[in-house]
Amino acid sequence: MPTPSSLDGLIQKTSKYLSEEQVNRIKAAFEFGEKAHWGQTRKSGGDYIWHPVAVAEILAEIQLDQESLIAAILHDVVEDTPYTKEDITERFGENVSEIVDGVTKLGKLEFESPQEAQAENFRKMILAMARDIRVILIKLADRLHNMRTLGVMRPDKQRRIAKETLDIFAPIAGRLGINAIRIELEDLGFKAMHPYRYAVLENAVRKARGNRNEVIEQITDTIQNRLKQENISGDVIGREKHLYSLYKKMRNKRQSFNDILDIFAFRIITNTADDCYRTLGSIHSLYKPLPGRFKDYIAIPKTNGYQSLHTALFGPFGVHLEVQIRDKTMHEVSEHGIAAHWQYKQDEGAENHTPSHVDVRAQEWVKNLLEIQQSAGNSLDFLENVKIDLFPDVIYVFTPQGDIITLPRGATPVDFAYAVHTNIGHATVACRIDKKLVPLRTKLETGKTIQIIKGSHAQPNPSWLNFVNTAKARSQIRHFMKHQQTDDAINLGQKMLSKSLRKHNMSYKGLTQEIQKELISVLKLSDWNQLLEELGTGKRIAPLVAKQIHDAVLGSDDQIPKTKQTSEEGVSLPISGTEGMLLHFANCCHPIPGDPIVGYISAEKGLVIHRCNCHNVKSMKDLSEKCLDVNWEETPDGTYLAELQLEATNQRGVLATIANEIAKTNTDIERVRSEDKDDTYSLMHFVINVRDRVHLAQVMRRLKHLPIIEKIHRL
Repeated sequence: MPTPSSLDGLIQKTSKYLSEEQVNRIKAAFEFGEKAHWGQTRKSGGDYIWHPVAVAEILAEIQLDQESLIAAILHDVVEDTPYTKEDITERFGENVSEIVDGVTKLGKLEFESPQEAQAENFRKMILAMARDIRVILIKLADRLHNMRTLGVMRPDKQRRIAKETLDIFAPIAGRLGINAIRIELEDLGFKAMHPYRYAVLENAVRKARGNRNEVIEQITDTIQNRLKQENISGDVIGREKHLYSLYKKMRNKRQSFNDILDIFAFRIITNTADDCYRTLGSIHSLYKPLPGRFKDYIAIPKTNGYQSLHTALFGPFGVHLEVQIRDKTMHEVSEHGIAAHWQYKQDEGAENHTPSHVDVRAQEWVKNLLEIQQSAGNSLDFLENVKIDLFPDVIYVFTPQGDIITLPRGATPVDFAYAVHTNIGHATVACRIDKKLVPLRTKLETGKTIQIIKGSHAQPNPSWLNFVNTAKARSQIRHFMKHQQTDDAINLGQKMLSKSLRKHNMSYKGLTQEIQKELISVLKLSDWNQLLEELGTGKRIAPLVAKQIHDAVLGSDDQIPKTKQTSEEGVSLPISGTEGMLLHFANCCHPIPGDPIVGYISAEKGLVIHRCNCHNVKSMKDLSEKCLDVNWEETPDGTYLAELQLEATNQRGVLATIANEIAKTNTDIERVRSEDKDDTYSLMHFVINVRDRVHLAQVMRRLKHLPIIEKIHRL
């Protein structure tokens, strides 16, 4: 069979850096893939096999190892043909089959929406990345070839794929430092999403290029001559920003095309890092630097391992110059990022390659993604969290020990704490920045030293979700709150079931494993804790479950010990906010410690506490199965809302006088509402925070002594 030209291109590229035996294995993979995909075509009309071969060719351009290339050729075999993962393992080894499995979509599962399918496929890919980072390299090459051939798709499908590329795959390529692929993905995505804008911008760049080339050549020659004078060996390259980068800059900075084109960009590639700093000094003596525009990414690399010196200069002809200075190794990393780890080495296999700082940072990022996915509620939450994590405008801060922590701009001390360790984040109570105490919502700045103060019994505050900026912090806080809520629900459900069992003269402690198993089987639940949780959240009614247990016992030989406790005895609950969102105080009557109270089971809010004389309770009394007798703790702590209605004379400063008097009792005012009753009197409603009925009585007694107060009572 004659070898097609596309395969010739792949063989030609791989023959330059792989052995003859390895090239033959790639040919064998092609033959296997061609047989598997026989009869399948793409929308363009060509044989399907040329898509995976093109993907392999993209990876061969950056000299990836033979296993990556074989997996690229076979990456759609399991998904689109009758062949299985075991068939690939038998023929090409376990490493190749694991990579192929990681790239394969979850095509055989059913999802409620395309968004859920996309999110779950992404979650699967991240888990596969954790086992072998080459999964994402093949996925990126696969997406790049799909984008190159996107024109055969319907316009709506083009836009959907392009949006996914710009939202997820291009940022991942950037996060892993693979800028060559990132730039092409961004430009192709931009072209598909906004074809008219792309065409206008491309035409404008083409027209401006002629005049700019003369300026670029002249500046390039000037810099090159200065390097020769300093005996520095380096290549000077004048470069253009790619179209999507120009578009983003125009959009974000609201600048015109001509304003952006006034900036000329140059890249200087030297032999060593020492030459980079010597070149910087030489360039600064040639052209004056712009203040505040120098960045040293060699000493402090970016999160994806990128290293370079960046500076901005006042150039000739009144133009501004952007200059990047890096050595050859840094340049290779800036183009290929994590892929450089898997590039073929003449003297050692990729598997023996010593991890670089790029490899380490990439693995740290993947590890961070795993933590996020473990605590995410579902695949869609996970995908949204990762999107947040993929667009970091970064800052660099220090631990008290001098370690550098990289965070997105806008991060707070809570984000810092979770970046160091999840347990430190959970235990955070305060923070010092450069030894000064600051609020936890403070925005961090580059160069600051952050010290987290921990509490032995501290736990995350739900309000942190209003200001944290990193995906890890957000997901870990939500994960903790979810588990805390579950524990509270289980405890509350047990108390409610215990009370209901006492009405049948039964004891909760006497329930046997057999009775529990029988009940959860009848109710089709996973375990006993799920039943208790549903009782605590109001999804099930405790008296009905107790009756089911009672009926089950009557029909069995199991004997549950009886108890003499009567049903009139209420369940003692710590109604002081310690049971999280499962315990709510009714806004209609504002119960406070000392008030006779009753609990009402609500499916939406859990247990809602009312005063016994609340008008809403009268209608609930008919639903006795949803009402629960509850008592206050002996010494409840915290403060509770109470509402007072005052009738005061109309005169200037009356509101300030009343508020000042309330403040003298160490009482906080939550909110105030005022309305005119008639020409003489005003009605004022104060919602205040009090500890108990005694505290409320003190406030009311103090207000009664004011001459401006005609009447006062609690609502």
